[in-house]
Amino acid sequence: MSGWGTGYSFRCEIVDYSHSPTALRMARTCWLYYFSKFIELLDTIFFVLRKKSSQVTFLHVFHHTIMPWTWWFGVKFAAGGLGTFHAFLNTAVHVVMYSYYGLCALGPAYQKYLWWKKYLTSLQLVQFVIVTIHIGQFFFMEDCKYQFPVFLYIIMSYGCIFLLLFLHFWYRAYTKGQRLPKTVKNGVCKNKDH
Repeated sequence: MSGWGTGYSFRCEIVDYSHSPTALRMARTCWLYYFSKFIELLDTIFFVLRKKSSQVTFLHVFHHTIMPWTWWFGVKFAAGGLGTFHAFLNTAVHVVMYSYYGLCALGPAYQKYLWWKKYLTSLQLVQFVIVTIHIGQFFFMEDCKYQFPVFLYIIMSYGCIFLLLFLHFWYRAYTKGQRLPKTVKNGVCKNKDH
């Protein structure tokens, strides 16, 4: 919300390199977002250390390893502007997603409140569609002077790649039923397919 809720244009927003309060606040916000990508990478490391191989998918590893490295370039050269909309949207989705995981961590007594996993995946898919459309508009604007168009190509590529990977997850989980949410029977948490 640092820029997007305080006056950023949803069309063309160049990076502000001034020392204005808004520019500095956005730069700090970008650094916090960058740091959060390493916290998310720890999620993958913990899965590996706990031998939760069913949760260590290509999608998970690719997403959590590629984001910190590419975001370093983002905060180093373009901390703000058009290229940060996806981070704004992604942060909102992560708040919902980690709320879901928090409920999961509370144990079997709370499993009855986890019926909305499919909708969480839908929210993630919508996120990637919105990100791709938002960044895609740049290629139709003649007068946008965004300083680092290469970042927009990367973001658009990510939007498309993650959309395809999450669609594949959706298909496997909800169409083929290979990764269904857990249910509770007599206080014991079980997979639906067992």
